Amino acid sequence: MTETQRIVGILGGKRTLGVIPKTEFDFIQLVRKGLPYKALQKALDAIGIPVRDLSRVLRLPPRTLARRKESAHHLSPTESERFLRFVRALARAEEVLGDKEAALAWLRSPNRSLGSARPEELLDTDIGAQSVMDVLGRIEHGVFN
Repeated sequence: MTETQRIVGILGGKRTLGVIPKTEFDFIQLVRKGLPYKALQKALDAIGIPVRDLSRVLRLPPRTLARRKESAHHLSPTESERFLRFVRALARAEEVLGDKEAALAWLRSPNRSLGSARPEELLDTDIGAQSVMDVLGRIEHGVFN
């Protein structure tokens, strides 16, 4: 299974997204349009974490997410980008570490390569997410500092 397929699965597939992204570039239009709130719900179910935990990781107030559920039914482009960054990191960690439980444990554990920060704490910014992905790449290739 490719990383993109893993991400699509976490987000609920075509039924939730309306399309099946084939590459990372296909997510650009979805993010610009705003991911459906239903994709967030599907991801929470697939991952097994409560919305308050995801809200903390994404640094989005729980009330904002509740409003998206009640009225807009879509996340804003900025919220979508943060959310997709988290899902991409989870999918990559799952690919590198072998399963969802190991990936979630890794994301929640302090990491020396990230200045002892927990990887999930860094996913609200592009620079932080890239650092997390770099560490996962090093783990995958057996390169440790």
